[in-house]
Amino acid sequence: MAVMRIRVDSDRRTARRVMELHLAGRADRDSAEAAREAVWRLGRTPAGEPVFVGVTNGEPVRLLYDVEVYLDIYR
Repeated sequence: MAVMRIRVDSDRRTARRVMELHLAGRADRDSAEAAREAVWRLGRTPAGEPVFVGVTNGEPVRLLYDVEVYLDIYR
């Protein structure tokens, strides 16, 4: 399987909250679901749960997720 890096648009307040949840060993379901939906929009099928990997420093702020996807060998 392959891994896709997904960027989810956010604001600084939400990014800080998601980072705090991650550091506490929990997940933000809304942003993880947004990452999963982004994979679908890009034409791939998620093979697992999105894994939070960080936050961008630029403007706009984006949440970074790695999502395992099934390889499409029939294209």
